[in-house]
Amino acid sequence: MALVKMTDIMTRAQQRGAGVGAFSIYNLASLRAAIQAAEALELPSIIMIAEKRFPSAPFEYVAPAMMSAAKNAKVDIAVHLDHGESLEVVQQALDMGFTSVMFDGSSLPFDENVANTLKVMEMAKPFGAAVEAELGCLGTKEDGTATAGEKFTRPEEAKEFLRLTKVDALAIAIGNAHGNYKAKPDLQFDILKQIHEENPGQHLVLHGGSGISDADFQKCIANGITKINVATAMLNAIMKRVDDRAKEEAKPDYYPFFEEVVGAVQGVVEHHMRVFDMQKI
Repeated sequence: MALVKMTDIMTRAQQRGAGVGAFSIYNLASLRAAIQAAEALELPSIIMIAEKRFPSAPFEYVAPAMMSAAKNAKVDIAVHLDHGESLEVVQQALDMGFTSVMFDGSSLPFDENVANTLKVMEMAKPFGAAVEAELGCLGTKEDGTATAGEKFTRPEEAKEFLRLTKVDALAIAIGNAHGNYKAKPDLQFDILKQIHEENPGQHLVLHGGSGISDADFQKCIANGITKINVATAMLNAIMKRVDDRAKEEAKPDYYPFFEEVVGAVQGVVEHHMRVFDMQKI
């Protein structure tokens, strides 16, 4: 139907008590799967790529494919830069036509995070793009490497950050983490509830969605989370299908095998869309 802003979809979801999945793109299989899932369920969706993924999925190759897929999709699709770590990459994404960008200044001092987020807000204005920021430390970075330690988002800092930046969406740390969880996630719903209550109407984002239970996803949405990022679950589906297929047949034909991989990832995306109640959008 159309290439749209991330916040257009998020606002519709928020008004109807639903969440929105944002699905990471690593290659053609994940891109095909994400778009096909959205079309199969006739739901709007967000596709995204993180700066940390550029070594294996060069931005100059993948970004045009994402834009083309979104523009030709039968449903509304937003194209998002996830975890932009430099202003140069943010500008590149905007120039490519991405309808939203994330600046991740979570590892920076509070004032520096605010200052850089404000720069990104100004950069995005001429493009009409939405901006996401992050406050708090998730314990692991987008590439799975460890950070200095887990630091929950402090509600008082979130309120001040939002007052100063007026950012469209804020990713918060409440016990969630990127990658595969080594133990059951212990989400701090009291922190989420306080941030939500003190900033009504604000779009809040949950990163590290792979591995959180369906019940906790729904509890997060009920307490103010609008957007949930899904990445590792998609990768795990690829690796499982590759591993299973290798055991089933020594030399599988590539083309039907590729379609099997797409189907496996599509199933993961559709599952999360249903859990997030995206059918309400």
